[in-house]
Amino acid sequence: MPLRVAVQMDPIERINIRGDSTFALLLEAQRRGHALAYYTPDRMALRDGKVSAGLQALSVRDTVGNHFTLGETKRVDLAAFDVVLMRQDPPFDLAYITATHLLERIHPATLVVNDPASVRNAPEKVFVTEFPDLMPPTLLTRDLAEIKSFRAEHGDIVMKPLYGKGGEAVFRVAPEDLNFGSLYDLFAATFREPWVVQKFLPAVKQGDKRIILVDGEFGGAVNRVPAPDDLRSNMVRGGIPKETELTAREREICARLGPALRERGLLFTGIDVIDGYLTEINVTSPTGIRAIKNLGGPDLAALMWDKIENKRAGGPLTGIPVFVP
Repeated sequence: MPLRVAVQMDPIERINIRGDSTFALLLEAQRRGHALAYYTPDRMALRDGKVSAGLQALSVRDTVGNHFTLGETKRVDLAAFDVVLMRQDPPFDLAYITATHLLERIHPATLVVNDPASVRNAPEKVFVTEFPDLMPPTLLTRDLAEIKSFRAEHGDIVMKPLYGKGGEAVFRVAPEDLNFGSLYDLFAATFREPWVVQKFLPAVKQGDKRIILVDGEFGGAVNRVPAPDDLRSNMVRGGIPKETELTAREREICARLGPALRERGLLFTGIDVIDGYLTEINVTSPTGIRAIKNLGGPDLAALMWDKIENKRAGGPLTGIPVFVP
């Protein structure tokens, strides 16, 4: 049965469709006959208890430079939709948090993917600390004495912002690195929140594995190998996607996380694993769908829509004005 689907995302004209997971989800939704509408978070409004947005009917094409067509903007109650995909990228700031509060007003009558309350309450670099036995030694703080103590114990460390994204401002600090003091000052002046300090894992040179879980179950994976001159494996930072399979340890990690993800309504999750250690649980706008399929892996966009359609199997909403593209 066709669904009415709204996508809340970054400006669609700016995305790189070759690697964009949101775009893959939209292509598959359109292929299945679902009606698509598009808006950016700044178009949302809450008035008299109703959450609306300035929406445009959307059609998509897998053609670089000509990948979308938008209709006229109309203000529509988001409760008129069967599904809202919350897919804007971080930063995970107060604007992002406010968007989760607004979308929480319509979920689950309208299925929001991922559950907005859980997105708000499970920041990627905080939620992961609920599984300390799966992680490398990790410290969350901005206290200099704590960081010095951690560094003295582990020697080679990585420092990164707690609410960073895409490998931004990730630094390796070797035991004798004289830049540590200046780096601490820079972080203290730039970020008001604590930051993440982790033991450096040398095996990152062999790759940082992105594993996609769909409704808590393993869907597919891609190994992201850093460029020779960079610490970071993120594909937006030059990481090279490589075909991969899961190890027994990685399957154990997926099995441990699955129940917690399902309980929180986190339907689409990307976890990062280096040398058998879990480093992040990405719930805001996970990526990897297109890279996995391009390497001969499963079609995770199709799997996602199978799950969404199953959750909406009761049929479309009734008694609410329908958005007509």
